[in-house]
Amino acid sequence: MPNEKLEKLKHDQYVAEKKLTAAKHREKRLESELKRLTRSERTHRLCTRAGMLETFLREPTILTDDDVMELLTFLFHGEAAQKKLDLLIENRKKMLETDGS
Repeated sequence: MPNEKLEKLKHDQYVAEKKLTAAKHREKRLESELKRLTRSERTHRLCTRAGMLETFLREPTILTDDDVMELLTFLFHGEAAQKKLDLLIENRKKMLETDGS
């Protein structure tokens, strides 16, 4: 009788360990999928915004990355641009708070 209990416990332990291993593998797959989706969203956002920027550049193929960075620094360094950026961020945060509530 004690041997039967011991064997049943060992079997239950084996089954539990297999389930744990499967759950860990599933967790890793889900984490990888989440990273992939996050990367995909970021890539989409970057491409979209780069496209927006290029619509305002007269000859984007001639300008270097340094030229564009210099222009963006000039444009965003001003007080008016910073105030507008702060206002946009503040408004977006308020909108997100009301949507989340």
